[in-house]
Amino acid sequence: MRPSLKLSRRKAIYLSLGGLSFAVASCTSSTPTATTETKPATSSPTSTTAANTPASTSAQIAGGKPVSLSGAGATFPAPLYQRWFSEFNKKNSNVQISYQSVGSGAGVKQFIAGTVDFGASDTAMKEEEIAKVTKGALLLPVAAGSIVLAYNLPDVKELKFSREVYANIFLGKITKWNDPAIAKINEGVKLPDLPISVVYRSDGSGTTGVFTKHLSAVSADWKGGPGEGKSVQWPTGTGAKGNEGVTAQVQQTVGSFAYIEYGYAVQNKISFATIENKAGKYIKADPESASKSLAAIELPASFIAFGPDPSGDASYPIVSYTWLLLYKKYDDPAKAEAIKAMLEWVITDGQKLSGELGYVPLPTEVVTKIKPAIATIA
Repeated sequence: MRPSLKLSRRKAIYLSLGGLSFAVASCTSSTPTATTETKPATSSPTSTTAANTPASTSAQIAGGKPVSLSGAGATFPAPLYQRWFSEFNKKNSNVQISYQSVGSGAGVKQFIAGTVDFGASDTAMKEEEIAKVTKGALLLPVAAGSIVLAYNLPDVKELKFSREVYANIFLGKITKWNDPAIAKINEGVKLPDLPISVVYRSDGSGTTGVFTKHLSAVSADWKGGPGEGKSVQWPTGTGAKGNEGVTAQVQQTVGSFAYIEYGYAVQNKISFATIENKAGKYIKADPESASKSLAAIELPASFIAFGPDPSGDASYPIVSYTWLLLYKKYDDPAKAEAIKAMLEWVITDGQKLSGELGYVPLPTEVVTKIKPAIATIA
């Protein structure tokens, strides 16, 4: 049963159970307009279309020729991409960008198959996957964010979890909210005598890839059991599709426990735990603690790097970059020009919007590294 909520336009993005499709289109009217249409969830991804005609535009991309770009992939950054593409279209009315929020696994597959102009993944791509891209692949980190441990206990506003405890919950070893191991860390908190209903991603997911990489780093039992990957065999729980689906499932289920992207939790007012980091400190996810974590991750020339268990007293322990997957060469020069213009805007003006939606702007040194790589796209 769907939650009975009056959703704002932005919140509708987060609660679509069928996944999201974001399209940013332009219109030819001389009067500035802005419309958004959200279709009901179906068995296929729903769509949100925003059409904007700016009062004025800067130097026109591709000489003003209409250009359509299509992308698909990660749900983790989908709300941010929707905002980015909408704002980019306001300044470049001849460029239409559509994005299907189908999960990192599906996004990588479509990118390899060449059925999209760009892909998106929270776990980048493996070397063997990159080798399959005939037009060459360039992976660029464009944003970062935290994964939080969300829960639905109406009478419990604050919870803390040690690394051992939350790993054992996902391993199915701790099954009740009032388990002594949880109670010991949360003295004074009245924990209910309820079963813990674990919710996990049922689709191939970069969010799952990042989270299971972290679990493998902090729990030997997890590393030797389910292990890491975009899809794993979960020892317990119920699956839901996309960050949107998991978010909705948590909202509907008292006693639920799940991993979701920080922005989804904040926008939907879902409680999430303070968790133990590598230094033994209990840290709450926020942009500041995520930035501390990113500072511990050094990007190589490939731009692919992970921090599954970052060091630092103030670092939040589950943080990752998210990547756009681009071709090194495009058959249509107009598309190549539009892609490059979009990327330049994303790593500059677009970064100013990241914090508003719960994401972490790119560090200045990362932006500096990325700019020359964008110029190589042909």
